[in-house]
Amino acid sequence: MLEPGRQDEQRATLAELLRELRQAAGLSGERLAARCAMSQAKISRIETGKILPSVIDVEQIVAALAVPGDAAEKLVALARVANVGYTSWRSLARTGLWRGQLEIKALHESSQVVRQFLPAIPSGLLQTPDYARQVLTSTVKGRPERDVDKMVEARLSWQRVLEEPGRRFEFVLTEQAIRWRRAPLAVMAGQSANLAALSERENVEISVVPQSSEIRASPLNLFVIYDERLVTVELFSGTVALRDPRDIGHHLELFGFFRSHALMGEESTGFLRSIAEEFRRESE
Repeated sequence: MLEPGRQDEQRATLAELLRELRQAAGLSGERLAARCAMSQAKISRIETGKILPSVIDVEQIVAALAVPGDAAEKLVALARVANVGYTSWRSLARTGLWRGQLEIKALHESSQVVRQFLPAIPSGLLQTPDYARQVLTSTVKGRPERDVDKMVEARLSWQRVLEEPGRRFEFVLTEQAIRWRRAPLAVMAGQSANLAALSERENVEISVVPQSSEIRASPLNLFVIYDERLVTVELFSGTVALRDPRDIGHHLELFGFFRSHALMGEESTGFLRSIAEEFRRESE
């Protein structure tokens, strides 16, 4: 996986190679576009590096140009690499981890439908200020120092996107993600109650996979799907961004699979309230 600088080099190389192959084949951008069922403007943006072609785009272009097998395979492999981005916590720390919260805000503001699978922790969009502060305070030796106040402020600011008309948010949480005690009991009670309240919004769906469910798949990673154009997957060391339509489709299927095993609607809201009440009683 690539850090941002190296990834940009791969994208530029891909754009240059595709342009050179078209020119060597003696085709205009317009003729290539017709063969690929793309617009001429899209071909131009691909060749100038203004947009990143998907793996499918590259497969269509090399087929239209009759690129020999080995060369075609190398170009498709390069496209796969270019369509997977990786940002480590270390690189974010160099500019300020709180800036990462602003980037997440921008992603949400540019999306109409956001789907999140949350096997370990509630999304920042769903966190109360007290819970967010507990989560964002570093607890692991060696992790980058965090400006907690700025991070909490940034995280809370992008929660306002939940109130914007025309957007939909779907969250699938495991029961473990809700019960994992990242904070004192009173804070956990408030966090669970907040989830219950948010689940009643018309544009917000919060589904919960109960621990009692038998599910023949493991919830390996937290991931977020922005419309059907981007998936981000969180790791301990950083975040992977996937743009290949097939990777996006795979994660949409995963999301649907886990959602099919979850409590939904009033059943989910009632379940969340019962957990909040458990935490409240334990805190007394």
